[in-house]
Amino acid sequence: MSGYYGEQNMRRTWVVSGLLIVSCLLFLQAGCENGDKEITTTPGTGSAGPSPKITFEKLDYDFGEAGVNTTRTSEITFQNTGDALLKITNVEGCCGVHTKLDKYELSPGETGKMEMEWKTKPNPTMMIWRVTFHSNDKENPTLTLNMKAKLVQRITWDPERLKLCLQEENAGCPKIRIWSLDERPFSITGLKSTAECITADFDASKEAKEFVLEPKVDLEKIRQNLQGSLNLDLNHPEGSEALILFDVVPKYTLTPQLLIVYAAAPGKPITRKIKLLDNFGKTPEVESITSKGGTIAVKILGQKKIPDKDGCEIELEVTPTAPAVKGKTIYTDTFSINLKGGEELSIDCNAYYTAVRTKTKVQSEAT
Repeated sequence: MSGYYGEQNMRRTWVVSGLLIVSCLLFLQAGCENGDKEITTTPGTGSAGPSPKITFEKLDYDFGEAGVNTTRTSEITFQNTGDALLKITNVEGCCGVHTKLDKYELSPGETGKMEMEWKTKPNPTMMIWRVTFHSNDKENPTLTLNMKAKLVQRITWDPERLKLCLQEENAGCPKIRIWSLDERPFSITGLKSTAECITADFDASKEAKEFVLEPKVDLEKIRQNLQGSLNLDLNHPEGSEALILFDVVPKYTLTPQLLIVYAAAPGKPITRKIKLLDNFGKTPEVESITSKGGTIAVKILGQKKIPDKDGCEIELEVTPTAPAVKGKTIYTDTFSINLKGGEELSIDCNAYYTAVRTKTKVQSEAT
């Protein structure tokens, strides 16, 4: 019996083992077959379901050259290349860029258009800005377009800045020449200035490549507005405005504005230097310098032109002449600087008798 049961048990073991081997082979075969097949999911329940996709021809845009200080309009198209409805929730533009879409929802395969208005800067430079799209595109919910343009001067003018002087007729305002660098004719359509200090006559209907204006300065108004601007409105396609700043400055500048002499004593000469600059592009020449009060004598030792500047440097010999008075430390005078051509400038001079006062005090105590 034992031999019989032993044989039966062995047979059962082989049968079970065989069944296990067949099951494993079938499992492996099923796994390989599934690996070769595309797994499908129910739409909307997995990543492989229908999804919108926003697509542009490119992400970087170079608009080439553009005139400074003008407004340009550009169009950029895009498409929904996905298989579900594309919804654009927001479009952000920097640097004063304004955008407008013809549609905010696009069906699969549909094309949209963005109109972009951008204002160029007032100076030649490389202008760079970005426009960002926000949508329900799962792969690119935030998509940024990079923009650039090289800003160039199409309109120019001379002078670029006005220096005005109250002592001159019409404040010394020169004529203004404005012209087109690209040979396109244009018109001056408007003119305005700070507090209407400066006006000029022009014909808004006239077109030309160049204009010369003769500004008229209101001296009463300009006294209340020592700095400001003159704006010319133009209809040139690559330049809509000419901006000219103005400053009211003295005709001459003296440095220093006050001469100071320390450790002064009656009859003791001291050397000082002053610089005289002409703010309107000329080189002044000093004929003489005289004392107005007679307290401090002055004479010119020499003068020379300042390199690369419209001015001269004057070397003076300053000699206090007033006798020392006990308790008085400061002696003042005013020098008259007489220029060739008859113009006259003034500069104050202070002499400090500190050293003389101390000596006088010591002698008094000894007596």
